[in-house]
Amino acid sequence: MTPADPHPPSDDGDTADASPVCVLAFNANDPSGAGGLSADITAIASVGAHGLPVVTGTYARDSAEVFEHFEFDEDAVAEQARVLLEDVAVQAIKVGFVGTPENISAVAEIASDYADVPLIAYMPNLSWWDEDKIDAYLDAFRELMLPQAAVLVGNHSTLWRWLLPDWQGERPPSAKDIARVAAEAGTPFTLVTGIPLPEQHIDNVLASPQQVLHSEHFERFEAVFAGAGDTLSAALTALLASGVALPQATGEALSYLDRCLDAGFRPGMGHILPDRLFWAQSGDEDDDTAEAESASADELQLLNFPRNDTKH
Repeated sequence: MTPADPHPPSDDGDTADASPVCVLAFNANDPSGAGGLSADITAIASVGAHGLPVVTGTYARDSAEVFEHFEFDEDAVAEQARVLLEDVAVQAIKVGFVGTPENISAVAEIASDYADVPLIAYMPNLSWWDEDKIDAYLDAFRELMLPQAAVLVGNHSTLWRWLLPDWQGERPPSAKDIARVAAEAGTPFTLVTGIPLPEQHIDNVLASPQQVLHSEHFERFEAVFAGAGDTLSAALTALLASGVALPQATGEALSYLDRCLDAGFRPGMGHILPDRLFWAQSGDEDDDTAEAESASADELQLLNFPRNDTKH
């Protein structure tokens, strides 16, 4: 299959240029609205992009825990995506939890056909799942998805247990340590979140094996959230789709997540969910929010993410 032209000609003058960029999201349906495709599409829209959700399966869960997951077969997943890709120009791809090694293979094959489109891979905490299924899923993700990914996103403890299970250092692995292993599998950049710091703070670090490209500290919330990782990775993907350089996009996505968590709410008896539409609520805007710095030419050359001409 020939990938769609990322900038197809338009018969309507500037109509195409005025349209939001499109982000293809592979993820499971989450009926609680905590994470999954609900988080992806809301976060993508909040950043100003148009989400194209591909359902890979569905959770049976409430706001407290996951009870079961029912996966789609790989043909159903692939058909959803390929029909879209033959029609719509996609500027970035986000991959969340897709359920099975077979679905990982199907998504990776599609990504390889659209190698010029940056893919952001998010690895959630899978501790709710059966151990044998976890091992098979992680092995397939490492072998098939990481070679296609431009950025891997995940919590420090999740990525540590997965990529460095035999770590023997006196200190926990750094973001660069984790990024080194991800790079060996084919992913050049890793965004490691939730790194513990003293005095109830956490660090979030975008790194390559050679350097830290962005680091941002936040005060730890005294609450348990569900859906933060999907929210962050979806927002990051949409920002990259819009042509924002990776370090700046990381800073903006982290700031967006922080405000989502600050406005979080508890719809049931379980965890607190990020309010991804905090900006739509009534009230005064936060005038103290700092404007993100413009990306330098050196950053753009280093990261080599394709820009597009879409205007918002």
